[in-house]
Amino acid sequence: MGLFSSLFGSKNSDISQQEKQDKKNFEILKYDGIRARNMHQYAYAIKCLKEATAIKEDVETMEYLANAYVTTGEIEEGRKLYTRLSEIEPENCKILLALANVCFLQEDYTCMDQTCKKIITLDDKNQAGYYLAAKAAKGLKDFLQTIVMLTKAISCNEDFIEAYLLRAETLMEMGQAKEALKDIDVILSKDESNEDALVVKGEIEAQFDHIEEGLACLEQVISLNPFNVKAYLLKGNILLKQKKAEEAINSFDEAIELIPNNAELYKERGRAKLLKGDEKGSIEDMKKYIEMNPEAENQLSGNYNNFEQPKTGIY
Repeated sequence: MGLFSSLFGSKNSDISQQEKQDKKNFEILKYDGIRARNMHQYAYAIKCLKEATAIKEDVETMEYLANAYVTTGEIEEGRKLYTRLSEIEPENCKILLALANVCFLQEDYTCMDQTCKKIITLDDKNQAGYYLAAKAAKGLKDFLQTIVMLTKAISCNEDFIEAYLLRAETLMEMGQAKEALKDIDVILSKDESNEDALVVKGEIEAQFDHIEEGLACLEQVISLNPFNVKAYLLKGNILLKQKKAEEAINSFDEAIELIPNNAELYKERGRAKLLKGDEKGSIEDMKKYIEMNPEAENQLSGNYNNFEQPKTGIY
């Protein structure tokens, strides 16, 4: 008995020592990885956290690793981890929300919609779940469902600015500008300097031929943030619609001086120059646009008449 006891005791002792070493290694790798992530040293963080999860499938460590993958653009790796986490903890809404966001980044709106339905089933007061469900529906071109989900999100939180804004933008796409304006006014009553809301308000006012009011909204945005590209693009297009090509060009000049690396600004200035009759200047801007946005070359070269004769409407 003494011999057998000695042998088995030694084996158990070896296992115990290995377990202790694995636990120690796991703790070192996990917390080194978290520290590296917090210091934005993502490559080292991923290495440590990946090795830690190989030792132990720990939910917290896997969440940190998935987040690091997504942050560094390794979206598919992040999705794999969030999918596994959702299997380990199927009722964890935080993990499901993260998975839905990753699906959104991959434009997988069907999976995103299914994930959001799970969240809402688990928690029918989850405003983020409704909001992401709305984004999934919008991605699937189901605008009515988008409005329904956003309305539910707002019913959970009447101060949900992002939900009001997305509902307004969706209503605009549905041709319901008056209804959209109601949501924009709610946002501005809560945050009078909200740039996104002011841009949408500027577009709506221009649609209603309230040109001065629309331009005033955009000027307010530009004064708040001189680097807001949307405001410059919309302002220039409103001026072009009013046949004020010179003013539009001046506005685009101002924008390009501040934001020289935005291709859309060159394209729109090129269109303004063409409408003014400056074909040479227009071609130069189009060349610059294509240099900065090479994938657009085929579309523009085969569709130049559309560039000369823009569709009616602001954009």
